[in-house]
Amino acid sequence: MADTAAALGAPIVLAYSGGLDTSFLVPWLSEHERRPVITVTVDTGGIDAAAARTLEERALALGAVAHHLVDARAGYFEQVRFEVALRTLAPDLKVLAPVRDQAFRREAELAYLRERSLPIPPSGARYSVNRGLWGVTIGGRETLSSGGSLPDEAWILTRDAFTSLRPAQQHTLTFRAGRPVALDGKADEAVAIVEALERLAAPFGIGRGIHLGDTIIGTKGRVAFEAPAAEVLLTAHRELEKLVLTGRQQRIKELVAQPYGDLVHEGQLLDPVCRDIEALLLSSQRRVTGEVHLLLQTGSVFITGVESPYSLMAASRGVYGEAAGEWSASDALGFSRIAALPGLFHARAGERAAAPGKDHCT
Repeated sequence: MADTAAALGAPIVLAYSGGLDTSFLVPWLSEHERRPVITVTVDTGGIDAAAARTLEERALALGAVAHHLVDARAGYFEQVRFEVALRTLAPDLKVLAPVRDQAFRREAELAYLRERSLPIPPSGARYSVNRGLWGVTIGGRETLSSGGSLPDEAWILTRDAFTSLRPAQQHTLTFRAGRPVALDGKADEAVAIVEALERLAAPFGIGRGIHLGDTIIGTKGRVAFEAPAAEVLLTAHRELEKLVLTGRQQRIKELVAQPYGDLVHEGQLLDPVCRDIEALLLSSQRRVTGEVHLLLQTGSVFITGVESPYSLMAASRGVYGEAAGEWSASDALGFSRIAALPGLFHARAGERAAAPGKDHCT
């Protein structure tokens, strides 16, 4: 194989998902570039041993000279987007993106494979499905406009969740410094906890939705998604933050979270500003430690309680709505007078400006 590859020129390394686009590209690149194609599947979650075997068999049947599976689930938990990263880290590499640059239509890709009697992905041309650690995205005819939803059979993880109802389940998530470290008292790695949460929450239809938003090039786009683990983790993590972070910490974190998410989405994770934002985010998580008790039920996750050794609620001698604890009645009176001053000054200035006989131009 090595001699053949050398004779034909430098191989093309194809990021291979097993979907229609990348299945089509194996023979198309071999034919048009006249170079051997090596397929690489980066496992960011959702690929078991059987699926891995199927991917390799299909890649080789399509004409790849070799296939490699890279387990990147732990790395993906920390986040990256790869074409911009490749251009930043390895600017001398030639990046081929025929599906984007040639604007192939799915019907043409299918016809190309059929004409050559090559394997066609199970989903065919009807839906484009992408699977990863955080769930599934699904694109199809229904998502090309803003008016409709997917039929129930098109969903991957949450199919039948709203027609086959099940009793609610109680679980406990444990966080240390903002990261999940245990599920129901069993310590585990973050990736394993994410995968376990997906199995638990998906049958309840948790994390199902259709996202409508702006693409990197400025157009509006729409895609269906199933993210059960992300929905549970974000909901639980946010509630723990409410208990241990000050109000100002929460507000500033929210201010930087959106632009940071945009930078990651755009593949700009290597921009140094991301290191600056991450320093703030990591600092904010030092006390996000504790247990979150949650109830999984059809369509939602409900937080029943949250506990932490850094609880700001427990640190107060006051009881909300019941007892002050930290101040006296005279303290409250003085505070209310001071707090009212900005509004008082604003009203007083308006009264003076409206008073008759006043010349305010001198």
